[in-house]
Parts: sequence; structure tokens; C-alpha cells
Amino acid sequence: MLEGFIQIALTLAILVAIVPHFGGYMARVFLGERTFLDPVMTPLEGFIYKASGIRPQENMTGWQYISGVLYSNLAMFILVYFIFMIQGNLPLNPTGLEAPSWDLAVHTAISFITNTDQQHYSGETTFSYASQMFALGFLMFTSAATGLSVGIAFIRGLTGRSLGNFYMDLIRSITRILLPISLVGGIALLILGIPETLAAPAIVTTLEGSQQVIARGPVAHFEIIKQLGENGGGFFGVNSAHPFENPNGASNLLETLIMVCIPASLIYTYGVIAGNKKQGWLLFWMVFIIYLILILITAIGEYQGNPLVNNILGSKAPNLEGKEVRFGWAQTALWAITTTGTMCGAVNGMHDSLMPPGGFSTLFNMFIQMVWGGQGTGTAYLFIYLILTVFLTGLMVGRTPEFLGRKIEKREIVLASVILLVHPFAILIPGAITLAFHHTLSGISNPQFHGVSQVIYEYTSATANNGSGFEGLGDNSIWWNLTTSISLLAGRYLPIIALLLLADGMYRKQPVPETPGTLRTDTGLFTGITAGVILILGALTFFPILALGPIAEGFMIANG
Repeated sequence: MLEGFIQIALTLAILVAIVPHFGGYMARVFLGERTFLDPVMTPLEGFIYKASGIRPQENMTGWQYISGVLYSNLAMFILVYFIFMIQGNLPLNPTGLEAPSWDLAVHTAISFITNTDQQHYSGETTFSYASQMFALGFLMFTSAATGLSVGIAFIRGLTGRSLGNFYMDLIRSITRILLPISLVGGIALLILGIPETLAAPAIVTTLEGSQQVIARGPVAHFEIIKQLGENGGGFFGVNSAHPFENPNGASNLLETLIMVCIPASLIYTYGVIAGNKKQGWLLFWMVFIIYLILILITAIGEYQGNPLVNNILGSKAPNLEGKEVRFGWAQTALWAITTTGTMCGAVNGMHDSLMPPGGFSTLFNMFIQMVWGGQGTGTAYLFIYLILTVFLTGLMVGRTPEFLGRKIEKREIVLASVILLVHPFAILIPGAITLAFHHTLSGISNPQFHGVSQVIYEYTSATANNGSGFEGLGDNSIWWNLTTSISLLAGRYLPIIALLLLADGMYRKQPVPETPGTLRTDTGLFTGITAGVILILGALTFFPILALGPIAEGFMIANG
């Protein structure tokens, strides 16, 4: 037990050490300050701007920034869907895979363009090397960069700056952050034993004399951007539980840190851009404490194991169902909370096999979307909760709600409410329809309360742009492909539109001078109230479904 918790503690300590350095670097990148990559990247970016006709110094309004996001994403969706449908005629297809069904292609393209990477297929048996590299790998960079750009534009607006230029932010996100780390990280993963080859699957003869096909491919470069960009879509069907995606403890540590480093560091980036590092650290530690509590809930549940199994064994043993022996209960619990907290969605063990505390924690993570949240957009969600807290506390103490010297008024509260209400609508409405017709639509493979969690988890994963799942669900059907596509689109683009409009409105407000009556937001008391608002809103919105799923399942198991 002690060894497992020490592993978790060391991983978290490394994360805390990374945050100020990486967060400061990202702030310099997006403030246009000098960085060590300038000699290489400045000429490259200049060439891209000139070749594409981008005017990087031209600031965009909220609707212009939104248009840039939507039009570029639509163009990329069409390109990727076309690649899927002609993959049988493209090179780099050693196993001769044909095009997937139209509905699976639509779902997959939407899933990857929204940075969700929810997979209703097994990668090695559905998509060719060309599709994995030139379609899925391409979207892993651009969708992550899109989310990061939106997050930075939102921070700029909140702090009184113009939103900037979407295309410049998109390119700099790739050239200054995603690409350099992916190059170094991909080489590191290659050294640690992850393959990178265009050779066909290997055919080997087993000890019994039969033949076995071992899938392989250009995995190392795919794996690093999968984790760094919070994409989560695996090259293989079992994702990072596969030894070719995550072979040992060292690769597991690297992939865990890479997965969480950008969203955790973005909170510090906000502190630098806002000129208030104190508030950045207060928010970081608030999120970190919630993150740590959820890890402990999950880890303790997995360590205690399944009481029904323990009664048969006559002794207490950790729950190792659905886990890789090389990672064990501790690293699987840490990964599960990290991947659902960061909206990455990669897995190194099967979430369907988690004990009820783990199912509760992973669902709760995706319900509140800010521990640590999606690539860029998760930081924005954190400040939506902060704005609501400013409004509520201002009303309670009789002060005008203000944030960073700008008044919080009706328009901001309406947009904040839209952002938070999209989530439950896109989860609970299709979830209720599916459960009402469970014999024909749901594809549930688990009985009773766990089956409810299976269905709700799938829609939650889609709407939260996470992509993980309670596997075993029969989700490669027209119903699941199309309904989750709606949840994917709603959960991604409606909040982005509202976020950018809110940020643009805050930028255009006249700042008001601070007075003795101004409610300060960079105090421990206010940060604690924010944490309470987050937890209460999450409980009020989603407690009924948690009670029908993991909580009820936990009581059922405890009572034998």
C-alpha cells in the first residue's frame, strides 16, 4: 500500500515543480515575448503567415475569432472524412483495410476535430497507417491547438486585452508548444520501447505451433501528441494499456505528466498574464486539492478491492480486474483521475472495471470539467465558476460584482449559464432516451446500476470532450455514432462561442477603479468559496444520476 501512494506522491511533486516554469514559458509565448525557440520558429512562422496570407498582428473581435474556429474546423472535418472514405485506395495500408461505415467515419471525424477522440472502433483493425497519421494525427495537433488558442483568447479578454488573432494563436500553439515537446517526447518514448515503423504487422509462430498476428505501426510519434494534446485516442484498441503504447513504469510516468502539464500550467499562465501570480497559485492549489481528493477516493477504493471477491478469497486484495500488472492499482487510479480530469481520455486500465468510488470520481471529474479541464477550455471553465462566485458573493454582501476591475452584469451571467447548462442537457436528454429504450438502443453489457453508469459515462465523455468509456458498451451503431456526435458538437462549440463572446464583452468594458468596497478575488477565503460553488453546482446538477449509478452500485456491493 505504502509503495503505491509514494508513487502517486512523487508524480504529483514533479507536476508541481513543472508548473511555474512551463506556465511562465507559455505566458511569454502568447504575450509575444522572446523565447529560446525564436531563432528557429520565428522564420518558420513568418513563412507560414506569408504563404497563407495571415496577418498575425490583426486583432479579431469575438465573432471574428469564433468564425476562424468554426470555418477552420469545418474544413479540417471535410478533409479527414474524405481520407477515411478513400483509405482503401491510399498507400501505407499494409493490411488492406477498406473504408469504415459512413456513420462511424462521421463520428470519428467529429470526435477528433473536437479534441475528444472518442473511439467506437479498434484502431489497428479499422484505420490504415495513412489514416492514423495524416487524418487522426493531424487533428491531434490542430484540435489541441484550437482549444489552447480559445483558452488564451479567453484569458486575454478577462484581463482587459484584445482577444488576439486565432490563426496566429493556432500556429504558435503548434510551433512553440505542441511540436517541440512532441519531437523530444516522441524520441523519449521510442527509447523506452514504443515502436515507430511503417512495416506490416508481424506474423510469429507460437510455442504451440500456431500463427499469431502482432499489430504494430508508427506509434511513438502518435502516442506523445495523444497525451500532450489531451487527445486520448489510442493507436490500438486498448489504448495506453497496450504494451506498444505504454510498455513500462517510466513511459507511464512520462505519459501521465505530459497529459496534465499544459492544463495545470495554464492556471499559472493566467496569473502571469493578469499580473497576479498570487491568484494564479491560489486557483492552482484549489484545483490541486480537489484533484488529490478524487485520486485518494479512487486509490483507496481500488486498494480495498471488491468485498465480494475478498469474501471468496478469505483475505483483502486490491482490485486488479481490468488493470495491467506492470502498473497496478495505484498508477491506474492516478491515471484514471488524471485522464478524466484533463479531458484526455486515454486509459492504462479499463474504467469499466473500477470500483464504484472510481466510477464516481471519473464521472464527477467530467461533470465539473475543471480538474484540470480540457486543453485551454478547462482553464476557461474554471473562470466561469469564478465569475459565478463573484456574482453570488457580491449579492450576498451587497457589493457590485466585479472581476479584474470589470463589472459582472446580466450578459456575463447569461453567457456563463449557457456554458454550464449545455453540459447537462447534452448528457441527460440522450441518456434518458437511450435508457428508456435500453433493449434496442443502449448496447449495455452490464446489469443494474452499472449499466446506467455505462450509458451516462458515454454521453458524459462525449459532451466533456474526454473520449474515455466504460468499455463493453455496444457503441458502434448508428444510434450511438450519431447521438454522441450531437453531444460532441454541442459540448465543444456552444461553450466555445459563449466563452469568446464573454471574453470579448469583458475586454470592451470600461475598467472601474478599485475601492474599499471592491470584493477581492485573490484571497484564500474567496478561493475556498469558489471551491464550494463548484462542488455544490456539480452536486445539484448531477447528483441524481450519480445516485442511480456508482453510489447505488457501491451500496449493492457492500451489502453483498
